[in-house]
Amino acid sequence: MAAAPRSTRPLVIVAAFAGSLVVGLVVVLWLLGGLNKVAAPSSIGGPFQLTDQNGQTVTEQSLKGKPTLIFFGFTHCPDVCPTSLFEISQVLQAMGKDADRVNAYFISVDPERDTPAAMKDYLSSFDPHLKGLTGSREATDKIEKSYRVYAKKVETKDGDYTMDHTALIYLMDKNGNFVAPFNLKRKPDEAAADLKRYL
Repeated sequence: MAAAPRSTRPLVIVAAFAGSLVVGLVVVLWLLGGLNKVAAPSSIGGPFQLTDQNGQTVTEQSLKGKPTLIFFGFTHCPDVCPTSLFEISQVLQAMGKDADRVNAYFISVDPERDTPAAMKDYLSSFDPHLKGLTGSREATDKIEKSYRVYAKKVETKDGDYTMDHTALIYLMDKNGNFVAPFNLKRKPDEAAADLKRYL
């Protein structure tokens, strides 16, 4: 029996790639409530109570009065988290003194390892405006649900674990309401100018 022509292989690869794009779009639409009229962007966010790296309590009321950038991750993250926090740091530095008028939170999805002390040590490599938030598993589960964050523990071969998680940067306005995902894939000055519009 003759083998399938070689030309079908590229088609299979293209089809698989297109399928992955569709899945990615569906996830983004779901996060933004685009697949459900009830789940509008206004439904993203809500009450929470966590602790920052200095032991201070932070709640949803802490967001009010300043625009806020929120990123969910964990200190043992090998690439996405340090890259995103570095990019946020660049934006804050590009804002100059206006960085004092912005909230920037790194919220742990791995509270078992990310104690306030661990967060403080980890964030010492980034802009000092960044605050690391953590809490009990119950408290972090609550904020993950209200922000529609996907986070799942994945066991590794060496008996340890890592975390799969949503890697969006959330932009909240001065009233603590979700605006849109914040784009960091541009020049820091451009991102800073965009963020200043919400001051």
